[in-house]
Amino acid sequence: MDKVSVKSKHVTTSVEISAGPSRIFSIYYASESTLGTIVIKDGGSSGTELLTIDVPAGSGTAGEDIVYQVDVPGDGLWCKTSSYCTVTGGVDKVTVFYQ
Repeated sequence: MDKVSVKSKHVTTSVEISAGPSRIFSIYYASESTLGTIVIKDGGSSGTELLTIDVPAGSGTAGEDIVYQVDVPGDGLWCKTSSYCTVTGGVDKVTVFYQ
């Protein structure tokens, strides 16, 4: 059986995940006191939106972030050109697992 090398990228702002073709397997995030979104695009910051995750507001008054992990089913989310992660609102930490 061939071994597959899964990589991860931790981001705190909108950024390119991979400059070439990639497959997104999982997204882990933390959100503070305001609503936000995580958008995965194929083809850079102005590329095609493949996935949008609406992130609820954390409980800023208690000082506790909302943390959650989204696993992409099947063989993952295929970005045939490149993968880009857009982070908005109160989403302050995102880790993307990809190949």
